Amino acid sequence: MSVHIVSLYASLLTLLFVGLSVRTLRMRRRLSIAIGDGGSRAMLRAMRVHSNFAEYVPLSLVLIFFVESSGASAPLVHFLGVCLLVGRTVHAHGVGQADENHRFRVTGMAMTFTTLVVSSAYLIYTYATGIGA
Repeated sequence: MSVHIVSLYASLLTLLFVGLSVRTLRMRRRLSIAIGDGGSRAMLRAMRVHSNFAEYVPLSLVLIFFVESSGASAPLVHFLGVCLLVGRTVHAHGVGQADENHRFRVTGMAMTFTTLVVSSAYLIYTYATGIGA
C-alpha cells in the first residue's frame, strides 16, 4: 500500500485549520460574540483568516491530489504542498495581525495562487498530451 504525498500536506493543513478554528473560538469567547463579528475588527480578522483558509485549501488539495495521481514527480508534488502550506501560514499570520503588514498577505496569496495555477496548468497539459493516462 502506498501513501500519497498529498496526505502529508492535507494532514498538516488540517492541523493548521484546527489551530485557526481554536483561535477564532477563543476570541469569540473572550469577546462574548456568538455569531458574526459583533463589530469587532479583531473578530472580523480572525473570521476572515479562518474563512479564507477554508475557501482556498480544499480546491488546492484536490488539484494537488490529481497532480500526484496523474504520475507527477515527487519533487513537484512536494513543491505544491509546501507552497500551499507556507502560503496559507504566511497569509494567516499577516491578515491575523491588527496592524497588518500587507507583504504577508500578498506573499501568502501569491504562493496559494502559484499552487492553483501550476497544478491546473500541469493537469491541462497532461490531459492535452495524454501523459499520465
